[in-house]
Order: sequence, then C-alpha cells, then structure tokens
Amino acid sequence: MLSLRLSNDIESRLNQLAETTGRTKTFYAKEAILKYLDDMEDTYIAINRLETPSKRISLEDVENELGLDD
Repeated sequence: MLSLRLSNDIESRLNQLAETTGRTKTFYAKEAILKYLDDMEDTYIAINRLETPSKRISLEDVENELGLDD
C-alpha cells in the first residue's frame, strides 16, 4: 500500500486524464511508477557497469563465436 500527496495541478491533470480515457487514477499512477522504475533500474545498471567495467567482447568475436563470420 502506498499513499502520497499530489499538488492540486497534478491531481487535476490526473483526474482529467482518467475521466477522458475511462481508466482509473490508480492505473495511471501504477503505469508512471513502473516506467520510472524501469528507467531508474536501467540507469543504475549502466552506472554500475561504467564504474566496474568487465571484459569487452568485440562484434567480430561474437560473430565468429556464432558462426556468422561469412
């Protein structure tokens, strides 16, 4: 369970969107949180990989390994 306060402007926009589309405010709140989580998880993965680089594999090596080196 999550509870949060929204500014009047955000609340109004969310209400308008929900009314216009026939979906619930909860639907849009969940969608927004999921998108944000996906983006932030990707960001932190990228930062971690930049800070702790691992072995790099060239495209040529991958193609050779997969037998795509025609």
